[in-house]
Amino acid sequence: MKNIFTLLLASLLMSSCFVYTKGQDGKNGEPGKPGASGFNEQLAKSLGADQYGMKAYTIVMLTTGTSKIDDKAKMSELMKGHMGNIKKLADEGKIVVAGPFLEKNKENYRGMFIFNTKSKEEAEQWVKTDPAVQAGVFSYEIFPWYGSAALPLYLKHHEEISKENP
Repeated sequence: MKNIFTLLLASLLMSSCFVYTKGQDGKNGEPGKPGASGFNEQLAKSLGADQYGMKAYTIVMLTTGTSKIDDKAKMSELMKGHMGNIKKLADEGKIVVAGPFLEKNKENYRGMFIFNTKSKEEAEQWVKTDPAVQAGVFSYEIFPWYGSAALPLYLKHHEEISKENP
Protein backbone atom coordinates (compact mmCIF):
# COMPACT_ATOMS: atom_id res chain seq x y z
CA MET A 1 0.00 0.00 0.00
CA LYS A 2 2.84 2.36 0.88
CA ASN A 3 4.52 1.59 -2.47
CA ILE A 4 1.29 2.30 -4.39
CA PHE A 5 0.86 5.63 -2.58
CA THR A 6 4.51 6.59 -3.34
CA LEU A 7 4.09 5.60 -7.00
CA LEU A 8 0.85 7.58 -7.27
CA LEU A 9 2.44 10.65 -5.67
CA ALA A 10 5.50 10.41 -7.95
CA SER A 11 3.38 10.10 -11.10
CA LEU A 12 1.22 13.04 -10.01
CA LEU A 13 4.30 15.20 -9.47
CA MET A 14 5.82 14.22 -12.82
CA SER A 15 2.64 14.87 -14.76
CA SER A 16 2.34 18.33 -13.20
CA CYS A 17 5.82 19.24 -14.49
CA PHE A 18 4.91 19.07 -18.19
CA VAL A 19 4.96 22.41 -19.99
CA TYR A 20 2.58 22.96 -22.86
CA THR A 21 2.59 25.62 -25.55
CA LYS A 22 -0.59 27.55 -26.14
CA GLY A 23 -2.60 25.86 -28.87
CA GLN A 24 -5.54 27.04 -30.92
CA ASP A 25 -8.89 27.70 -29.28
CA GLY A 26 -7.33 27.67 -25.80
CA LYS A 27 -6.32 24.00 -26.05
CA ASN A 28 -2.88 22.83 -25.02
CA GLY A 29 -0.22 22.69 -27.70
CA GLU A 30 2.80 20.41 -27.88
CA PRO A 31 4.28 19.15 -24.62
CA GLY A 32 7.79 20.15 -23.58
CA LYS A 33 8.02 23.56 -25.26
CA PRO A 34 7.35 26.75 -23.29
CA GLY A 35 4.92 29.08 -25.00
CA ALA A 36 5.79 32.58 -26.19
CA SER A 37 2.75 34.45 -24.93
CA GLY A 38 1.63 37.12 -27.36
CA PHE A 39 4.29 36.39 -29.99
CA ASN A 40 3.39 37.92 -33.36
CA GLU A 41 5.49 36.24 -36.03
CA GLN A 42 4.27 38.51 -38.83
CA LEU A 43 5.18 41.66 -36.85
CA ALA A 44 8.56 40.21 -35.85
CA LYS A 45 9.40 39.45 -39.48
CA SER A 46 8.23 42.88 -40.67
CA LEU A 47 10.55 44.54 -38.13
CA GLY A 48 13.53 42.31 -38.92
CA ALA A 49 13.56 40.79 -35.42
CA ASP A 50 15.74 37.86 -34.52
CA GLN A 51 14.59 35.05 -32.20
CA TYR A 52 15.00 37.39 -29.21
CA GLY A 53 12.95 40.21 -30.73
CA MET A 54 16.14 42.21 -31.27
CA LYS A 55 18.10 43.58 -34.22
CA ALA A 56 21.21 45.59 -35.05
CA TYR A 57 21.12 49.40 -35.23
CA THR A 58 23.78 52.10 -35.43
CA ILE A 59 24.09 54.80 -32.79
CA VAL A 60 25.58 58.16 -33.74
CA MET A 61 26.71 60.25 -30.80
CA LEU A 62 26.79 63.93 -31.72
CA THR A 63 29.70 65.76 -30.10
CA THR A 64 30.68 69.41 -29.95
CA GLY A 65 32.13 70.31 -33.33
CA THR A 66 35.11 72.46 -34.20
CA SER A 67 33.13 75.47 -35.48
CA LYS A 68 32.12 78.25 -33.14
CA ILE A 69 29.26 80.27 -34.60
CA ASP A 70 28.49 83.49 -32.72
CA ASP A 71 25.91 84.79 -35.20
CA LYS A 72 22.59 83.91 -33.51
CA ALA A 73 20.57 84.14 -36.72
CA LYS A 74 22.96 81.78 -38.53
CA MET A 75 22.94 79.36 -35.57
CA SER A 76 19.13 79.48 -35.43
CA GLU A 77 18.97 78.68 -39.14
CA LEU A 78 21.38 75.76 -38.71
CA MET A 79 19.34 74.35 -35.82
CA LYS A 80 16.12 74.65 -37.86
CA GLY A 81 17.88 72.74 -40.61
CA HIS A 82 19.12 70.19 -38.05
CA MET A 83 15.56 69.61 -36.77
CA GLY A 84 14.13 69.49 -40.28
CA ASN A 85 16.72 66.91 -41.30
CA ILE A 86 15.87 64.77 -38.28
CA LYS A 87 12.18 64.87 -39.25
CA LYS A 88 13.00 63.99 -42.86
CA LEU A 89 15.17 61.02 -41.82
CA ALA A 90 12.51 59.86 -39.34
CA ASP A 91 9.78 60.11 -41.99
CA GLU A 92 11.98 57.97 -44.26
CA GLY A 93 12.37 55.34 -41.50
CA LYS A 94 16.11 55.97 -41.16
CA ILE A 95 16.15 57.53 -37.67
CA VAL A 96 14.27 55.69 -34.94
CA VAL A 97 15.47 57.79 -31.97
CA ALA A 98 16.95 61.27 -31.80
CA GLY A 99 17.43 63.70 -28.99
CA PRO A 100 19.79 65.95 -27.05
CA PHE A 101 21.46 65.23 -23.73
CA LEU A 102 20.17 67.39 -20.91
CA GLU A 103 23.49 67.75 -19.07
CA LYS A 104 27.07 68.44 -20.04
CA ASN A 105 29.32 65.39 -19.89
CA LYS A 106 33.03 64.70 -20.04
CA GLU A 107 32.77 63.17 -23.53
CA ASN A 108 31.13 66.37 -24.90
CA TYR A 109 28.21 64.33 -26.21
CA ARG A 110 25.48 66.73 -27.27
CA GLY A 111 22.86 64.32 -28.58
CA MET A 112 22.32 61.01 -30.28
CA PHE A 113 20.65 59.32 -33.19
CA ILE A 114 19.74 55.66 -33.41
CA PHE A 115 19.68 54.78 -37.08
CA ASN A 116 17.68 51.89 -38.48
CA THR A 117 20.71 50.27 -40.11
CA LYS A 118 23.51 47.98 -39.06
CA SER A 119 25.84 49.65 -41.59
CA LYS A 120 28.16 52.24 -40.08
CA GLU A 121 28.83 53.56 -43.59
CA GLU A 122 25.14 54.10 -44.31
CA ALA A 123 24.66 55.82 -40.93
CA GLU A 124 27.58 58.11 -41.71
CA GLN A 125 26.03 59.06 -45.06
CA TRP A 126 22.78 59.93 -43.27
CA VAL A 127 24.40 61.95 -40.48
CA LYS A 128 26.35 63.96 -43.07
CA THR A 129 23.04 65.27 -44.47
CA ASP A 130 22.62 67.30 -41.25
CA PRO A 131 23.30 71.03 -41.85
CA ALA A 132 24.74 71.44 -38.32
CA VAL A 133 27.17 68.57 -38.96
CA GLN A 134 28.09 70.04 -42.35
CA ALA A 135 28.77 73.43 -40.69
CA GLY A 136 30.96 71.84 -37.99
CA VAL A 137 28.62 72.70 -35.11
CA PHE A 138 28.45 68.97 -34.40
CA SER A 139 30.92 66.21 -34.98
CA TYR A 140 30.06 62.57 -34.34
CA GLU A 141 31.11 59.09 -33.27
CA ILE A 142 29.47 55.94 -34.65
CA PHE A 143 28.79 52.70 -32.75
CA PRO A 144 27.01 49.45 -33.66
CA TRP A 145 24.19 48.66 -31.23
CA TYR A 146 21.76 45.79 -30.54
CA GLY A 147 18.27 46.62 -29.31
CA SER A 148 14.58 45.81 -29.53
CA ALA A 149 13.34 45.46 -33.10
CA ALA A 150 10.13 47.21 -31.96
CA LEU A 151 11.98 50.48 -31.34
CA PRO A 152 10.77 52.12 -34.61
CA LEU A 153 7.15 51.72 -33.51
CA TYR A 154 7.38 54.40 -30.84
CA LEU A 155 7.59 57.18 -33.45
CA LYS A 156 4.03 56.48 -34.56
CA HIS A 157 2.78 57.06 -31.03
CA HIS A 158 5.02 60.05 -30.35
CA GLU A 159 2.94 62.15 -32.74
CA GLU A 160 -0.15 61.19 -30.73
CA ILE A 161 1.29 62.61 -27.49
CA SER A 162 3.16 65.74 -28.62
CA LYS A 163 1.25 69.01 -28.92
CA GLU A 164 4.14 70.85 -30.57
CA ASN A 165 7.23 69.95 -32.53
CA PRO A 166 10.39 72.04 -32.13
